[in-house]
Amino acid sequence: MQLGGIFGDMLSANRSGRLSTFIVDETSPSISIFGQAHKQQNQEGDWYGEHAGKWLSATARAVAQGNQPQLAANLRRVADWLISQQDADGYLGNYAADRRFTVPQPPKPESWNGEPALRTWDMWTHSYLLLGFIETWRALGDDSYLQAACRIADLCFDTLDGGIDITTLGNHHGMSATVLLDPAADLYLITGNPHYLALAEKVLEQANANPRLALLDKALAGEDPAFIATGKAYQLCWNLVGLAKLYKATGKPAYQSAIDNLWQRIAQHHLTLGGGPWGGVAHRSREVFNAPKTFFPQAYVETCSVLAWMQLNRELLAITGHARYADAIERTAYNDLLGAMAPNGEDWCYYTFPNGKRVHTTYWRCCKSSGAMAVEELPQVAYGLAANGDMRVNLYGPGQATLQHPQAGQVTLVQTTTYPFAGRIELEVQPQHEAAFGVGIRVPSWAASIELCINGICQGELGTGSDGFITLQRTWQAGDVVSIALPMQPQLHHAANINVQESRAPDGSPVAQEVLRWEYVGLTYGPLVYATGLIDGYKTEETVILPDAPPSQWLQVGEDAGEGAVISMQLQCRAPLQFVPWYRCGGRQHDAWRLAWLPLVPAGIRAG
Repeated sequence: MQLGGIFGDMLSANRSGRLSTFIVDETSPSISIFGQAHKQQNQEGDWYGEHAGKWLSATARAVAQGNQPQLAANLRRVADWLISQQDADGYLGNYAADRRFTVPQPPKPESWNGEPALRTWDMWTHSYLLLGFIETWRALGDDSYLQAACRIADLCFDTLDGGIDITTLGNHHGMSATVLLDPAADLYLITGNPHYLALAEKVLEQANANPRLALLDKALAGEDPAFIATGKAYQLCWNLVGLAKLYKATGKPAYQSAIDNLWQRIAQHHLTLGGGPWGGVAHRSREVFNAPKTFFPQAYVETCSVLAWMQLNRELLAITGHARYADAIERTAYNDLLGAMAPNGEDWCYYTFPNGKRVHTTYWRCCKSSGAMAVEELPQVAYGLAANGDMRVNLYGPGQATLQHPQAGQVTLVQTTTYPFAGRIELEVQPQHEAAFGVGIRVPSWAASIELCINGICQGELGTGSDGFITLQRTWQAGDVVSIALPMQPQLHHAANINVQESRAPDGSPVAQEVLRWEYVGLTYGPLVYATGLIDGYKTEETVILPDAPPSQWLQVGEDAGEGAVISMQLQCRAPLQFVPWYRCGGRQHDAWRLAWLPLVPAGIRAG
């Protein structure tokens, strides 16, 4: 896979920035904490060990794409050194002996987030190490990395089989430990060893037995994700990634139903306009899903939750082949992921906000490593193969991929486009041998129409399949070109923060009264969310009255200078407001402001 355009820039910056500078060898601070001298006296019990596994995962993905000799050398050196620090029983964390996940936690009154008595992220760290070694094995092909992962998993199994409840080993009522479900299921899918399938099912069994978590039962009952455990977006989405892999391993329909229920809830009620999970309204923690239908433009999007949401959609795309999951990945990547990343590939925002200031986070923060992992998700999902061998174009943007087809041999797909800034795409199909197969074209959720031509001949009305793709079925030969036209028009999005007070009258009848309503309007253009900077150079908000005329008469699309057209909102009540793509509003600099939502004058006042 070779991605160009915005995605290519993100990958290049990630590899020359975060992946090449944060960790280089065993002396890097986030790796040296695994040394025996440090961990034997480490009583802190915090999460900093996660960076090792995250870096291994992201760097291994980059190395697997080729042409990264220095990263490959760093990856091997760091992975080998970590293995040298692994204990005989498989332990490879950074905690003193009495703080490890193998030791039962003393009881503690339940706190709001179900935090164990001794705050520990040991199982969390090992879950990331497992994923990191699995990806390193895939990239470098050395069985020692897979063996290191197996030794960790064996220790986890022995610990849980010995009577320790995994939900006592992580906060958020255990969700920070039950993420082990992901690498355990992955290890089974790789090795076929039933021992690891038993580990994954043990984790799910214990997660479901905890009444505050009850992951499977609550999901099957249609519970909203905000009310599963603490509703922590990052952890819950990561647990669902593991459940998706367990479904791949077992085919149990209940697992897929549970995932579908929660995916639908998240997609309908818990995503920003830019596609990221958000929280932070009222009493909810800043990283916890908001209550259903709650809206607030200053709510938080944690970059870590963006990673987990993209990974969940990656798994569902692989399982179902449905375009909706590719659409979710693309929307999130072009907006909330890109909007958290600085152009240098090293600086990241811990939190982003539809309306708010861009703030780059500090050296040790979790989201810098999560963002780097999320960027490396893009190459593996950009193109794909359906179960019948048909090609699939999942993400739009310049680049190319070479895929293997049973009759056509190697098939190279080349995209030429300025997408996401314009909706015209040329896709050249280059099969090694002339052959009949299908090429699936995703219809984006934002597109009102699509026009397809092959070698200049328009195809007329083509139906979208049950998988959300239009499949072009024909005998392909080298040089065939598919032209795709996705007309872009500015689209307005309305949202409201409504508070309804419910009670009962003396006669027992229900009484409901709306006591608060704030209405907002947002703007998108194609796949991109648009935003304006500080209003008049200093206002963090501006209440507007929208004209009664059709939007096409007062939303003027300017020329595209190469990074998205400027859209001018012509309003009667004030000077025009200039909107640009949200990710670059303010120049992608620390302290830049961006405002995606504008409050509307209340309807009663407008009528007056």
